[in-house]
Amino acid sequence: MGEEISTTTFSREDFASFAARLAHETAALGRRFGDGSLSDDGYTWGFELEAWLLDHGFHPVPRNAELLEALDSPDVVPELSRFNVELNTPVRDFAPRTFSAAAQDLATLWAHCNAVAHGLDANMVMIGTLPTIRERDLSLANISPLKRYYALNHELLAANRGRPLEIRIDGRERLALCHSDVMLEAATTSFQVHFKIPVSLAHRYYNASLALSAPVLAAAVNAPILFDRLLWDETRIPLFEQAIAGAAGPAAARPRVTFGSGYLERSLFECFTENVAEFPVLLPIRFDDDTQAFRHLRLHNGTIWRWNRPLIGVESDGVHVRLEHRALPAGPSLVDMIANAALYLGAVHEWVMRDCIGRVPPGDARANFYSAARDGLDATLACDGRQRAATRWLLDELIADADAGLARLGIDLDERERWLGIVRARVACGQTGAAWQRACYLAHERHPYRLMASYCEYQRSGAPVHEWPAGGARR
Repeated sequence: MGEEISTTTFSREDFASFAARLAHETAALGRRFGDGSLSDDGYTWGFELEAWLLDHGFHPVPRNAELLEALDSPDVVPELSRFNVELNTPVRDFAPRTFSAAAQDLATLWAHCNAVAHGLDANMVMIGTLPTIRERDLSLANISPLKRYYALNHELLAANRGRPLEIRIDGRERLALCHSDVMLEAATTSFQVHFKIPVSLAHRYYNASLALSAPVLAAAVNAPILFDRLLWDETRIPLFEQAIAGAAGPAAARPRVTFGSGYLERSLFECFTENVAEFPVLLPIRFDDDTQAFRHLRLHNGTIWRWNRPLIGVESDGVHVRLEHRALPAGPSLVDMIANAALYLGAVHEWVMRDCIGRVPPGDARANFYSAARDGLDATLACDGRQRAATRWLLDELIADADAGLARLGIDLDERERWLGIVRARVACGQTGAAWQRACYLAHERHPYRLMASYCEYQRSGAPVHEWPAGGARR
């Protein structure tokens, strides 16, 4: 979905041709999985950060084209809406101080982007859902002027037979609305962690990512408010799932935004065979590249939004597999996000090395995920055949597992203590981004602008959210 395309409408012949090429490339990838020609050595990691452009009233400001032109950087690219952008930093090896180096790179890029945004009379903010966003902001007038986004909107609505998308979220309060286009997706912004792993172990990393998505998300939630409603602690999850629900079509067996269909048995390739069998082609763009570039397969995979999505990377030195962990929200601070990445990467690696995935059956992994998204650290999660508080699982076991996994990956002790210490302190006091936003919102009599004034002030301070004054200090 990151590539620009040449058209926004398609014929039946386009869909048929794309399906044939997709089947051909999927078969070719299957041979690659079988003959040992995919990368089976080394680990690397990276991330993508989706950010907001806001005006001085903390409303979205649709000026990403001007920002991108002024930046002229391949590290900052457009998103679906004109008020969002995506930031990228270099892929990293697991060097002894890799997280501190990544944090410095992101801080430098963030400061540069914000300085340029200030010149456009705007500010950049990282947050999962924006408390000040209005339904009228999420209109096609604010879609980024790229053909791939217009085509996505057209095909989503066509798959839903022209009917509006229905959103129903029952949380602390209830939200019910209908929306006529894809732009509700733009209300959700994330911090997506990429983990390149050996192909022979990739299915085990996928399974561990599913098993551990819940406790990792419970510690990271930062999206409790939408359209003046207190909803889930990570409202991004149900909103994004329902905003794209029409892409599956009314009779489709599988939603396109999904936790997945369960654990893999032998190979990550099982996801790509499922892609062909279960998900109709959405954007039938034809490419002239050689089959081994897997352009059609990669585009189709990009229109299936698993919360843990397998990816195929094609580089000059070969083809590799990696996982994209999509469940984490943007914010509340730069250091919180890097700490969340450390927790995810370390815990998943340790669970694969110790073969712990059986402790959480796939049905429990799914139920846990939605419980964590709804209730954050207050969630009760299943593990080892019993229910346990998310807070206790993290403090008693999972943070230590992450420490052991990062040690296996070669991360220095003081580096592990720094970043996992942020998670530990946040969990111990219970002040996630979601908890802080909710308390501040209520302390300011449900005034979203006062909430955002405090949120942006503390985000600029660089302090992790567990150090922010409870309920916000601004009046």
